[in-house]
Amino acid sequence: MSPAIALAFLPLVVTLLVRYRHYFRLLVRMVLLRSLRDCLSGLRTEERAFSYVLTHALPGDPSHIIATLDHWSSHCEYLGHMGPVKGQILMRLVEEKAPASVLELGTHCGYSTLLIAHALPPGGRLLTVEWDPRMAAVAEKLIRLAGFDERMVELIVSSSEEVIPRLRTQYQLSRADMVLLAHRPRCYLRDLQLLEAHALLPAGATVLADHVLFPGAPRFLQYAKNCGRYRCRLHHTGLPDFPAIKDGIAQLTYAGPG
Repeated sequence: MSPAIALAFLPLVVTLLVRYRHYFRLLVRMVLLRSLRDCLSGLRTEERAFSYVLTHALPGDPSHIIATLDHWSSHCEYLGHMGPVKGQILMRLVEEKAPASVLELGTHCGYSTLLIAHALPPGGRLLTVEWDPRMAAVAEKLIRLAGFDERMVELIVSSSEEVIPRLRTQYQLSRADMVLLAHRPRCYLRDLQLLEAHALLPAGATVLADHVLFPGAPRFLQYAKNCGRYRCRLHHTGLPDFPAIKDGIAQLTYAGPG
C-alpha cells in the first residue's frame, strides 16, 4: 500500500479508534493481557484472583471476599465477573423474592454465587452449575472459604444441558423459585425451554439473565417477550470498569405454562 493510500485511510482509523476505544480497551484487558499472563504464569486469571483473595480477604466473610474480588478486577486483572452494580441488583432481587431454591447456570469464579448465597433466606438452597472443572475448582474453594457448606450451596460440574433433565431425580430439585442464567448467552433460550419442558419453573418464578445486551442474547429476549408466559423487565447497566459499554440483566417473571 502506498503512503498516499495509507494517509487517506488514517482519518477513518482514528475515528474508529476513538468511537470504539472502550471496546478496544476491553479487548486488550480481557483477551490480550489475560492470554499473556496465563501463558507466563501457567495459571488462569481466576486462579490468580483466588490467591489474591487468600492473602487479602477475611475467611467466613462473604461481603469482604466479594469486595476483594472487585478490587482485584479493578486494580490488578480484569476478571469479567458480574461486578458491584449488577451485584447490588442481584442481591436486592434475592432479598425481595426470598426464594427457597435457586438454580445458577454458570458459576464462573463463584462471585455471583456468593452474592446469592449471602442474600438467601434461612433454609434457602442454591444449586450452581459450571461446565469447566478448573473454573469450578476455584469457585468451590471460594464458596467454602466464605463459609457456605454443601447443604446450602451445591456446585455441580457438568454442562447445563445435561444437568437440567436430572435436577429432579438426581439432585432433588423439584422447582427453582429463582434461576440465574450467567453462562453462555447463546444457550439461554435452550436452557429456559428445558426448564419449562421439565416443569421446573413454578408460577411466579423469577428468571434472571446476565449479559443480554453485551455480548447479547437477542433470541432469548425475543422469545421471553413474545411467548406470552413471562413478564419482562430489563435492568440497564454497564460492564464492570467499562460503564460506557452498555449491558443489562433481564428479569423475567414466569406466569405458568398457559
